Amino acid sequence: MLKLSKKTDYALMAVQYMASKNSLRAVNTKEIAEEYRIPVELLAKVLQKLGKKGLVLSQNGPKGGYLLAKPANDISVLSVIQAIEGHIGITECYHNEDSHCVQMARCNIRTPLRNIQNSIYSLLESMSIEDMTTFGTTIQPTRADSLAFKG
Repeated sequence: MLKLSKKTDYALMAVQYMASKNSLRAVNTKEIAEEYRIPVELLAKVLQKLGKKGLVLSQNGPKGGYLLAKPANDISVLSVIQAIEGHIGITECYHNEDSHCVQMARCNIRTPLRNIQNSIYSLLESMSIEDMTTFGTTIQPTRADSLAFKG
């Protein structure tokens, strides 16, 4: 199952928060961490990774912090996920290109799963951080809501 790490969740939350501020000012790590109750040290590492991948810019000084490196509509959800996770895949053979799956020669689900993975990638690539921002973040699921989706 495709599951994103907490670091990726935090990265998406931080980038979306920066987008919601419309790049009017740099946003510091502590501000984001307090807003979402994220450990400051972990968020700092996540933001540094995003900076190394060119998705955010850091500004030093008393009013320093982080800004998006480009407009929110030019940053795909996939680019943020890959900045933190690296290559993602729904099966080991797609997640790890060096995988030596013993079923490779007789696998009958490889092509359908590749199509599913390509669809997921296309969706994540087509959705921008700006798109996520317009969906809003005010609804918090209750325990009953989360149980309803378990199936």
